[in-house]
Amino acid sequence: MKPQYKEIEAKFDKTIAALENEYSSIRAGRANTAVLDKISVDYYGSPTKVNQLASLSIQEARILVVQPYDSSILKEIEKAILASDIGINPQNDGKVLRLAFPPLTEERRKDLCKQIQKEAENSKVAVRAIRRDALEVFKAQKKKSEITEDDLKICEKDIQDATDKYCKEIDDIAKKKEAEIMEI
Repeated sequence: MKPQYKEIEAKFDKTIAALENEYSSIRAGRANTAVLDKISVDYYGSPTKVNQLASLSIQEARILVVQPYDSSILKEIEKAILASDIGINPQNDGKVLRLAFPPLTEERRKDLCKQIQKEAENSKVAVRAIRRDALEVFKAQKKKSEITEDDLKICEKDIQDATDKYCKEIDDIAKKKEAEIMEI
């Protein structure tokens, strides 16, 4: 039964990693290169991520500098950033783009906190779905007499404990991100 636990735990870990990845793209009023991770540019006919076409660096706490490896793609990167929903207007000086991250308003902070809670809830739903699927497997094994009733109860308890642990971890990650957003 232990290999099955490892498989279930790996699924839980993937859910946590997906949540952290989602949170990394939520800007907290500071420059963060992750906000450009999902932005693609049409480069020689194929969509290419901005972080593969340019050097990204943080110049000051609120300024992100995008320096393309190929200067001919600068305008395309600028258009892609403007078309995205990150809410930042790049400043083009002909060689690099500067993205100035404005301080967050109170209203925007509250909207971001709602988004954080929504993502956390989606992750908890995913964790519960993993629990449900795992319990179905164990119940099927019980039906086929591969495990005993006592083993099934132990498995149910172990899976529930793991589910509770990961749901608490999701809550902790969400609280940490909310604190980061609400920090002035």
